[in-house]
Amino acid sequence: MRETTVGVGAGAETLPGAAGATDMVLNIGPQHPATHGVLRLKLVLDGERIVSAEPIIGYMHRGAEKLFEARDYRQIIMLANRHDWLSAFANELGVVLAVERMLGMEVPERAVWTRTLLAELNRVLNHLMFIGSYPLELGGITPVFYAFTAREELQHVLEEASGGRMHYMFNRVGGLKEDLPAGWLGRVRAAVAAVREQLPVYQRLVLGNEIFRARTAGVGVLRPEHVHAYGVTGPIARASGVDFDLRRDEPYLAYGELQDVLSVAVRQEGDCLARFECLLEQTANSLDLADACLDRLGRLPAGPVNQRLPKVLKAPEGETYAWTENPLGVNGYYLVSRGDKTPWRLKLRSASFNNIQALVELLPGTLVADMVAILGSMFFVVGDIDK
Repeated sequence: MRETTVGVGAGAETLPGAAGATDMVLNIGPQHPATHGVLRLKLVLDGERIVSAEPIIGYMHRGAEKLFEARDYRQIIMLANRHDWLSAFANELGVVLAVERMLGMEVPERAVWTRTLLAELNRVLNHLMFIGSYPLELGGITPVFYAFTAREELQHVLEEASGGRMHYMFNRVGGLKEDLPAGWLGRVRAAVAAVREQLPVYQRLVLGNEIFRARTAGVGVLRPEHVHAYGVTGPIARASGVDFDLRRDEPYLAYGELQDVLSVAVRQEGDCLARFECLLEQTANSLDLADACLDRLGRLPAGPVNQRLPKVLKAPEGETYAWTENPLGVNGYYLVSRGDKTPWRLKLRSASFNNIQALVELLPGTLVADMVAILGSMFFVVGDIDK
């Protein structure tokens, strides 16, 4: 069988051959706007139907894991919060938990609850981006304006506390950079309430839209066996009936005391619509968790939010693995120390890296017209793939 290669993006070329007697190889990317960043998809088509799909990564690889080995334990926080730029606080959290576990360090209670609050606010920020951008990819313009308005409510309070809008650098080994500003908890509560008021808008504009439902219901069904085979986690896995969430199943931070508030969104359909519904339901629950953290922080007495550290911080010789339930799925750091001030090895297990591999199962057999709907419903960040 002959193949005709055509390109969408850089380096495209067409090989001779009669179109009616060949399969077409279509390159989506690496600059195509429908790919959420610098990702390339190599599709083999039979007419309008996808025969096979191969995600090709590495176009923005920055070697973060190797750079971890050349930075001390204070500096690696800067590297850790950048691979998923929508989940910076959650990324920082995983690496400081790993170092604290190696040191056998106990974090002050106020820092534990503040970290939990900020992790859930960061989860809402992440989900709102996809709640707004996914309908946009399918032709719905209005939801993204609501989503970015809601994001600004939370961005203001996070920037007030940390000084950063995306890369917060607020976690430290032993706690947090500094205490919270006066009156900040009240401003957070107001921001959470403002975002919660907007959630019915997405129910009406997106889930209530017959075009959106026609483009997503029954499209891109991910079966549970493929979830397990590829290590898919987060809302994508739970939309396929795989009920796994580290906040409930292996609690860290203050989640062990929040089990009566924590609700894990699960669907059985495994299609694009189910993935969006899980994202929206999880957003509402994260706002509830944030309110619960605010209640607890309001009752805690004044006290430290970090531990005093030596001028040169060295982790004892050994190894550990710290994993957290990041907004997009399980994020893990495997830390190996030789007793120096820098990690000997710090291996990153990112959610998007595993999740995007499932495209090789999702895309074959579907139409090209459904490719963007499926790709957008995977809710990935390319920096989280190219570590």
